[in-house]
Order: sequence, then C-alpha cells, then structure tokens
Amino acid sequence: MMKIAPEGYPYIAFFLILTILFSFVIDKWASLVPFVFLSFMIFFFRDPDRKTPSGENDFVSPADGKIILIQDVYEDGFLKADTVEISIFMSPLDVHVNRSPCFGVVKKVTYKAGRFSPAFKPEAHLNNESISMVLETDKGLILIRQVAGAIARRAVCRAKEGEMLGKGQRFGIIKFSSRVDIYLPRNTSVKVQLGQKVKAGETIIGEIVT
Repeated sequence: MMKIAPEGYPYIAFFLILTILFSFVIDKWASLVPFVFLSFMIFFFRDPDRKTPSGENDFVSPADGKIILIQDVYEDGFLKADTVEISIFMSPLDVHVNRSPCFGVVKKVTYKAGRFSPAFKPEAHLNNESISMVLETDKGLILIRQVAGAIARRAVCRAKEGEMLGKGQRFGIIKFSSRVDIYLPRNTSVKVQLGQKVKAGETIIGEIVT
C-alpha cells in the first residue's frame, strides 16, 4: 500500500468528497474533474520508503529533485563558517518529503516570511519564504533550508529544537514545487554534479574528507 505524508490528508479528503458529490449530484462524467485532482494529490503526497546508506562519513540528499547549484560559500546567517552549498530543485512530480542528511541534534528551527518567486532563481533563498534548520552533528554544524517557490506556498518542518534525527529520517515536507539548500562543512567532498537527479535519504551528495 502506498504511504502518504500526513500533510496530504486534508487535500485528499477534500477532492475525494468533491468526487463523490459530483458523481451523485451531477453525473459520473463531471466527477472526472475532481477525480483527476484527487489522483494528483495522492501521487504528490506519496512518501516511499528509502534504503539509506550506512556510511559514517557521508551525507545523503535531504530532498528529491535536480541539483541546480554547487558552490563554496561563507554562510553568515546561522553557521558563520565556510561551507559547501548544494541546492536541489523539486518539481511537482518529485517526492516532496524531506529527510535528514545525517545523524544530528536539531539546534535551531527558524521561519522567515518572504516572497514566492520561482524557487530555481539564485536569489530565491534570500527573498522567499523559508524554514532554516541547524543540525549539530559529529561532523560539525550543518544547515538545511526549505525554500517555498512560486507554486509551493507552505513549507513544513516537523522537527523540534533538541530533537535527535537519524540519517535519512523524515523531518518535513514542502507542498508543491520548491527548493532545498544544504550547507555542509568545507572539508566535504561533493559526490554529485549539476543537473543530476537525486533522491532524499538515498543519494550520497557528499563525504567528509578526513
């Protein structure tokens, strides 16, 4: 049976009721319209299980999607450190459940109000609505930022400050197309390339160089 993210239940229930009402009140052909939306909501909020690699020094992707940015950058908002930034764009067809890249303790969760410009734009993380989560790990502090997009109007971070997250553990979701930025320690060897498709909790995106 397909697993569904709980954030999808209200949408699925809404279009299921509409489908039933249209079928009985109007006719079965009219019910095809809400049924199409119902089918898409079930598809969009799917939450498949993943096989997370067990390596101690690697980071797995926090999101499904396409790598749109890889750069060395000084992260001055939360980490105050030199980092490797990797950005992942999530289309409406991707799984939108987010997962922890490694084991860590949630040190801070911060919501920022903002715009809803296309998430693939370089300035999206500066201007758009977002949720930033800092993880304290045995590899140092890392930052994961969920960025809302032109269609995505709601990011959800289920993790609470002080909570321990396992590698590959689900911690949130962004509804509809969106973006996730992750800032890793500078001594991380990047294992992905621009344009590459990745899967949350499964694709290794970087490895600490010791």
